[in-house]
Amino acid sequence: QVQLVESGGGLVQPGGSLRLSCAASGFTSEHYAIGWFRQAPGKEREGVSCISTRGDRYAADSVRGRFTVSRDNAENTVYLQMNDLKPEDTAVYYCAAKGGPPYYFCSGFIARLPGEYDSWGRGTQVTVSS
Repeated sequence: QVQLVESGGGLVQPGGSLRLSCAASGFTSEHYAIGWFRQAPGKEREGVSCISTRGDRYAADSVRGRFTVSRDNAENTVYLQMNDLKPEDTAVYYCAAKGGPPYYFCSGFIARLPGEYDSWGRGTQVTVSS
């Protein structure tokens, strides 16, 4: 059974850092593109970052230079390192898996569409506040 579990969220002050983890089970995550999304109250789910099967990384303009996605295939885990956090980063963060993607999947607009992904985790809350 395909399963994704996020962890690492919490309360952090502006300018602080967090590292989110997305642990995969039931499938080999290196064969999937993994996307990170976030959803703030009253807002639509937003694509934040994506890592392709080749390890190519993409980030939304709002987080580029602050957030970095990476993967550890031996651990079947994908990470999202978040630095210089801002109050507007407050949201529930989700990871999602796209099976059998082309290697360029993350570079396209479709990587930011939640409907393109096959499996989702339940999310982890990130709150940035002083």
